[in-house]
Amino acid sequence: MVISTSKTATAKRPVKLTRSEKNDDVKRRLFGAAAKMVGRYGYADASVARITDAAGVAQGTFYNHFENRQELLDQLLPVIGQQMVAFIRTRIDQANSEVEREVTRFRAFFDFLKETPEFLRILNEAEVYAPTGYQHHLDNISTAYVRLLKRARGPGRVGDYTDEELEVIVHVLMGARGYLSRRYAYGEDGPQAVPEHVFTAYEKLISAGLFDKA
Repeated sequence: MVISTSKTATAKRPVKLTRSEKNDDVKRRLFGAAAKMVGRYGYADASVARITDAAGVAQGTFYNHFENRQELLDQLLPVIGQQMVAFIRTRIDQANSEVEREVTRFRAFFDFLKETPEFLRILNEAEVYAPTGYQHHLDNISTAYVRLLKRARGPGRVGDYTDEELEVIVHVLMGARGYLSRRYAYGEDGPQAVPEHVFTAYEKLISAGLFDKA
């Protein structure tokens, strides 16, 4: 028996993507490039030319996926927001209590900022440059967050808050993330390690409250 030693006999053929898979890949690359360009230049200067160049696709290809630049920018924050939710969700599986889950979510948010440092600029500028996407993102995150707390509501888990009160709590917690990230997650030279006292203060606040009950 003759055993061929040619590379072509043993090499695996490259997997051929379907048209749908190719389109998904291009769109993913465009979103990734847009995130980098907005993070570097801001929404105003994240041009189609810069985005397509960073994505490695032709400008004409861009318009096969988006009607114009604004359509991409309006979708950008919600897409990254869902990536953030998925990232955080993977971290809370081992948590044993609702307090531990919330602290884990809080820590995971800052871990996500380390991996996606452009997120904060995308979020902060979206209210002006991509208001549709900004509102969509807030609705996505707050709705999912409220749903989590509703499921956890009960003695020894989450307090006896009404649905309306839980929505208020969620926006308080979201606001804390936003302001604390500005204060502690970024320095003059870019992203920086968040001090441990930020996490211990947050844990104390949500587990025991700020004021002693009379």
